[in-house]
Amino acid sequence: MTAFTIRVPDEVADRLDQIAQKLDRSRSYMAAQAIEDFVSREEWQLEEIEAGLAEAESGEFASDEELARVVSKYVKATARP
Repeated sequence: MTAFTIRVPDEVADRLDQIAQKLDRSRSYMAAQAIEDFVSREEWQLEEIEAGLAEAESGEFASDEELARVVSKYVKATARP
């Protein structure tokens, strides 16, 4: 296991200490867990972006109809006067 030092604002350190105390864990454990969660999430996101770029580069795009169907789920149609 590797140890290193980071600097965080006092407020963040205080909040981390409060969470650690409530969970009966050490500050070090909580910080390591937060970093592990962050790294996992960033790895996943970057993998998804890279996969999407690879699909785009190979010409795998959604059709206009597929795109319209997805957009219509999230955008309300507006009536034009």
